[in-house]
Amino acid sequence: MRKIFLIFCVTSLSIIALLTYIEWKSILLLLIFLPLICMGLYDMYQSKKTIRRNFPLLGRLRYVLESIGPEMRQYFIETDLEGKPFNRLQRSLVYQRSKKELDTMPFGTQLNIYDVGYQWINHSIKAIPFADINFNPRVIIGSSQCEQPYSASLYNISAMSYGSLSKNAILALNAGAKIGGFYHNTGEGGLSPYHLKEGGDLVWNIGTGYFSCRDHDGKFSYDEYAKRAVMDSVKMIEIKFSQGAKPGHGGILPKEKVTDEIAAIRIVKKGQDIVSPPYHSAFTNPLELMDFVKLLRKGSGGKPVGMKICIGNKSEFIAICKAMVETQTYLDFITVDGGEGGTGAAPQEYSDHVGMPLRDALAFVYDCLVGFGIKDQIKIICSGKIVSGFDIVKTLATGADLCNSARGMMFALGCIQALECHANTCPTGIATQDPTLVKGLVPQEKKIRVARFQEETVKSAMELMASAGLRHPDEVGRSAVSMRVDRIKIETFEETYPELNKGCLLDESTVPQSFMHFWKRASAESF
Repeated sequence: MRKIFLIFCVTSLSIIALLTYIEWKSILLLLIFLPLICMGLYDMYQSKKTIRRNFPLLGRLRYVLESIGPEMRQYFIETDLEGKPFNRLQRSLVYQRSKKELDTMPFGTQLNIYDVGYQWINHSIKAIPFADINFNPRVIIGSSQCEQPYSASLYNISAMSYGSLSKNAILALNAGAKIGGFYHNTGEGGLSPYHLKEGGDLVWNIGTGYFSCRDHDGKFSYDEYAKRAVMDSVKMIEIKFSQGAKPGHGGILPKEKVTDEIAAIRIVKKGQDIVSPPYHSAFTNPLELMDFVKLLRKGSGGKPVGMKICIGNKSEFIAICKAMVETQTYLDFITVDGGEGGTGAAPQEYSDHVGMPLRDALAFVYDCLVGFGIKDQIKIICSGKIVSGFDIVKTLATGADLCNSARGMMFALGCIQALECHANTCPTGIATQDPTLVKGLVPQEKKIRVARFQEETVKSAMELMASAGLRHPDEVGRSAVSMRVDRIKIETFEETYPELNKGCLLDESTVPQSFMHFWKRASAESF
């Protein structure tokens, strides 16, 4: 191929010379051919890319086709059920509800209902008329030690930081939350002016980097925390242990996204990737965590304090439960993030192979809290690919009290799943800090879509509950949803995840065999 390219160069230049001899204007052809020849010669002698070295000029087409491959597959090749991580049916449902367009479908389901893993809600002969249903149910978050309980919506905005998302995306999300009466989790990137401007309810997520509440050495600063935690917009405080996309890794904000403003908000230096430590420095064991919870509750004036975790080692979560029981200090809520959770930037191995999937993690956390007799004190929030009414119902059935969504809300903003969140080139202006792209996202328009999507999704969930004869999310149990576990066997979630007896984890003599190994390894004095 290298010889063929050289023949092409000599031949094309000879033909141009001949044409120029006949008609001098033909020399303008060099404007086309000379750059191509120079590019090909460069390809021949560069040493980094074998394809281009062996196939000068022509080899560049490989990289062009590779770069447009995702778009070609999404728009021309994928079926409605093949797209990843969200298929076209899921994305279209969000778009339709955010625009309040027709969201019904003709001719029956496209799902294969005999596939292993297919799930459905068990409807009732005694279904409840929709007119008798409250389509805006509230969940009260706050233990007996909480002085300012919070009334939360069933469906809320999950943790996404300013920095990962653009300022216009944050403004639209928070304004939508204010319109719809649901909360907006700040993500671990700290409290930005854009979170506060619209006045929507906030859950302040505090990660291992302690952004917006750190000193210049990166340690937790109580003074910085206390002056922000008492703000009216801040309704709850969330200690982030890990997130589903990259548990045990720490958050990542590529340096391309770190502007002067973001560096100031986070109290960090510009010009380098912002990588949160993989563990907290404010405490080293579960007992110290309980002291930290009390400190945060004090600094906020008694607001709910919880934690966000993607389950890894089961014994570590059991250790936290033991510490709560031993100290009689309770978290007000626990956000369970599934291993299928998403983010703007994560190593592939972490996204694919680290962290317990949501359904299993949710059942485990719920059973632990019941087993230690403290579920009455603590609400469970869950997040992980929740974009439809049925997604909400099946998580409630597994043990959640309410849900969060990140990517669902991004779709409501206009996300097209371009998968460029990490590259600062998001074409919709959502996951980028490029001002020319951010300008395309108009918060005044998108806030309405966010509010509509949330409202319609909660409405769908409540209609499903009514069809099952259930009036409130509190009534949804594990018998409400069934799943095909093999070709001819069906189980309810209650059969798949048998519930523990209340208080059975308080004494070794009553610990179920399935929990015994982890229970023995767990200590309130060590993670």
